[in-house]
Amino acid sequence: MFEKILIANRGEIACRVAATARRMGVQTVAVYSDADAQAAHVQACDQAVWIGEAAPAKSYLLGERIIQAALQTGAQAIHPGYGFLSENPAFAQACVQAGLVLIGPPASAMQAMGLKAESKRLMAAAGVPLVPGYHGEDQSPDVLQREANAMGYPVLIKASAGGGGKGMRIVERAEDFAAALASCQREGQNSFGNPNVLIEKYVQRPRHIEIQVFADTHGQTLHLFERDCSVQRRHQKVLEEAPAPGLSAELRERMGQAAVAAARAVGYVGAGTVEFIVEQSAKGMDFFFMEMNTRLQVEHPVTEAITGLDLVEWQLRVAAGEALPLTQAQIQLQGHAIEARICAESPERDFLPATGRLQVLRVPASVSFTRGDVRWDSGVRAGDTITPNYDPMIAKLIVHGRDREQALRRLDQALRELNVVGLDTNIDALRRIVNCRSFAQADLDTALIAREREAILSPLPASAAQQAALSVLAVVNAQRQHGVRGEQDIWSRTDAWQAWGQRSAVAQFEVTGAAPMQIHTVSEKQGHTMATCHGETAPLSAQALDDEGGEWTLQWGRTRWRASVHAVLPLAQPGQPQAWMVKLDAGSCRVVAQPSWTRPEAAAGAGGGLTSPMPGKVVSFAVKAGDSVKAGQAVAVVEAMKMEHTLHAPHDGTVAELFFAPGDPVAEGDPLLKLDKA
Repeated sequence: MFEKILIANRGEIACRVAATARRMGVQTVAVYSDADAQAAHVQACDQAVWIGEAAPAKSYLLGERIIQAALQTGAQAIHPGYGFLSENPAFAQACVQAGLVLIGPPASAMQAMGLKAESKRLMAAAGVPLVPGYHGEDQSPDVLQREANAMGYPVLIKASAGGGGKGMRIVERAEDFAAALASCQREGQNSFGNPNVLIEKYVQRPRHIEIQVFADTHGQTLHLFERDCSVQRRHQKVLEEAPAPGLSAELRERMGQAAVAAARAVGYVGAGTVEFIVEQSAKGMDFFFMEMNTRLQVEHPVTEAITGLDLVEWQLRVAAGEALPLTQAQIQLQGHAIEARICAESPERDFLPATGRLQVLRVPASVSFTRGDVRWDSGVRAGDTITPNYDPMIAKLIVHGRDREQALRRLDQALRELNVVGLDTNIDALRRIVNCRSFAQADLDTALIAREREAILSPLPASAAQQAALSVLAVVNAQRQHGVRGEQDIWSRTDAWQAWGQRSAVAQFEVTGAAPMQIHTVSEKQGHTMATCHGETAPLSAQALDDEGGEWTLQWGRTRWRASVHAVLPLAQPGQPQAWMVKLDAGSCRVVAQPSWTRPEAAAGAGGGLTSPMPGKVVSFAVKAGDSVKAGQAVAVVEAMKMEHTLHAPHDGTVAELFFAPGDPVAEGDPLLKLDKA
């Protein structure tokens, strides 16, 4: 076994690999960029080496610096994690030439499976079923358009190199093909250094099911069952579970055999995943090879949960030359597991990535950081910042139960307890997905989120919005009575008045997704507060449940509830709106105390223009000053976290001015152009 390994990655996966290495008595070396000097993965390793600037192209993608760091620190092997250089055959070969072991497959296997077109040709020869499509070398737009037209729409354009949903577009009409192709080629070039694409017939009602495979250098190749990864947004996975619901034993066996055949066809070694698209029809299910990921997958913990195995330990043992510790017949499936990816993103804005500081990060009370019924895999802590430089995933929440029903209950409870304050997340959306009809009944396909969009993105009920506003009032009162004051204290506002030993004020609130509301409060010297909302008056009180002052029990009249209430930092200046994040059992919301009756939406709509919905870089404009546009017309493309986002005109009008040029960086909310209304 190795004495020391270098982990050529960051965040959650670097922490995950370090944990197994520590348990096995293997020392670890971290690498880090300027942005990650104080990151959790740096603290998790025995040594750490700086490798460059924040941008991945100037740090985590610099193979020569990473190899140099391994040699300087005496590491014998490099674990690439996933993403970055994990599927780069040139890096794999460079490791071998430097006398290092790459904890992964040989460069030849990466090369064979790294290009989707080439891998499909190999799979056809190995007898693995394929989706009809064009995988040719001629990449001229005319040829690609002709092939797509011949297949019939809808078709799927996919970057030939890489994965993760980047460089992928569904095209419904022939007239939309050229623009979608150009966008996929740009994303492929920017993310993987390769603009080539392939075209496939788009399978209706598809499920995304993948098989975990493992192979050693002693001739044994096996599979560790399947994972269903059908629940996706923007072609990226959100929830993964194992085993896949509704699969017959016969289909599971056929898919497992096909995955093993695929791995053997390329002389595979180590951990890999063979991904299949499963077509559902009245005749039943059929499957087609999609691609092979020549690395450990983000969702590997659900496989660990149902097999009781540590896949990173298997990776280290195979890379050190040991045989796989079990045979296919010895691997047993135990229960059901589900993984939820906790991401910094805004579901109500088409799941666009978000950035910001993790002001509060409170994990479920039942969580384990290694194994158990509720597991938490993360590479960030409270106080860390999610930046535009890297993936927006905060953590992975994994649950295991004796069956799917128990796993669903555990996941719902864990998401209910999980609390993140400081930036937008998908936690509430995940809870609603888990509880929606389609997911609860295992009616799965890749369009589930679009199909259940109304239920997933529905605002809080009016009663919950009222409780959120009352929670803020009650907590502010409680803090005032105990000497905790500041700009968040609404009683310090100049519109309050006092008479006959009482304090009286009218607070005006904006709650996410709810109509504005006013709450009139009267507070007496004895500390009792009466609150009037929507014509009902009752005593209002709050009791802290923890020393940190974030968790509270609230009561208004006979109604009692629990809530997490945190003022959003930085605190507002006197006379300016202050925001709180409130988490109730029904979900989370942002509560803003307004100094005036001005609606934020009205203020935003007063001017004519288009703003960037997230921090990123301008890719292109489809218009110029003087052009007339229609509402909904595509006018600009912005790139964030290596994904392109097309922005559309909010209304009819004439473009008066462009404020940026292609290549310019933009912040969230920056005006991109001025659009005079028609």
